[in-house]
Amino acid sequence: MPVRDDRIEANYLIETPLEPARIAAIMAGEQSCGTFVRVAGETDELRERAAAEVLSVEEIESVDAPSLTSAWLERKGTQGPWRRAKVTVSFPVANMGANLPTLAATVAGNLYDLGEVTGLRLLDIAISQHYRARFEMPLAGVSGTRKLLGVHDRPIFGTIIKPNVGLRSHEIAELVAVLCEAGVDFIKDDEICANPDHAPLAERVPAVMKVVRAHRDRTGKEVMVAFNITDETDAMRRHAELVEREGGLCVMASLNWCGLSAMQTLRRATPLAIHGHRNGFGALSRHPLLGIGFDAYQALYRLAGVDHMHVHGIGGKFSDQPAEVEAGARRCLQPLAADAADSSDIVMPAFSSGQWAGTLPVTAQATGSGDFMFMAGGGILAHPDGPAAGVKSLRQAWEAVSEGRDLAEAAAARPELQAALAFFGR
Repeated sequence: MPVRDDRIEANYLIETPLEPARIAAIMAGEQSCGTFVRVAGETDELRERAAAEVLSVEEIESVDAPSLTSAWLERKGTQGPWRRAKVTVSFPVANMGANLPTLAATVAGNLYDLGEVTGLRLLDIAISQHYRARFEMPLAGVSGTRKLLGVHDRPIFGTIIKPNVGLRSHEIAELVAVLCEAGVDFIKDDEICANPDHAPLAERVPAVMKVVRAHRDRTGKEVMVAFNITDETDAMRRHAELVEREGGLCVMASLNWCGLSAMQTLRRATPLAIHGHRNGFGALSRHPLLGIGFDAYQALYRLAGVDHMHVHGIGGKFSDQPAEVEAGARRCLQPLAADAADSSDIVMPAFSSGQWAGTLPVTAQATGSGDFMFMAGGGILAHPDGPAAGVKSLRQAWEAVSEGRDLAEAAAARPELQAALAFFGR
């Protein structure tokens, strides 16, 4: 069923030793017009207009031990079993309007502190296209990023500046020149390198863009550099203006540490593509009965107007299950609203963490298309025959995927891919 224009819906997983339907009602009241007792001014008319509504409660398995502690339950001596349920709550749009931080506070907020629960996770947020249109849209997304780079028939191959931090501006510019010559499409700063004393953005951006422009003028090939401008909001706007003046195409920000408001402000202030880095997301999501799932997370930051969204990588160094990464990437490639008339708001999923030519086939299978960024740090820079061979090994791996061939078989006539398989495949 489509979501009504005047409502949003939030889906949760809860755990409680109490009746799940009762807890769902408490959640709806806590996050709309209610509290633990009825108060003066809380008329029937007000409740009709502003109250959240529980749409469904689907009880699933029970467990013998709580996932989290609750002093409230301990004071009452409440015992298990601890019942789990999937809950859907509908909220009036009028309660929050087009206010993104308040939207987040409504669907999450104090719910995590409720004494009645020993686990609560926001799984997803469903909105109508009418409501989605009140927020920022991506300015580049998938199609715009492809157009800027002139890459239309394969993934966007990128890499990360390594070492993560410590290089001076001229050293970073020299490395970018090497990477441009190697044939990369996209280069990004590491999340911990934003405006360090040894390579401040005021110095680094002009130095890097000088070599990018020279490469563009000489070869006709565009290279997108995502400068990490993570900072306080006014500083981020100044940094983005500098990147734009120097002919850059993209800026990057650490979403969790800048926050929804800053990302909205940045989107409104710059025409550049915004590369959304989700570092710290594990703190919000890694426990299965706490925090926020990626579907809900990406919805909030897509409402802030980001163009690219990190989804980690399959077979990489992080803790995600392959199915989690696949689901995240596919969600980025779907319109945010179920009743969207077109795909103008899809965002580019960005795969990273331990990626190389050998992990490309499972990534392509996971996305079901070539609409993704594939970022290999060591997979390019540590290739035994150099960065150019590293990039070439990725392109050769994609050729094999497109032909439906096994990498080992395809590598027989592709020396760069063969060398990557021998070196990284150990």
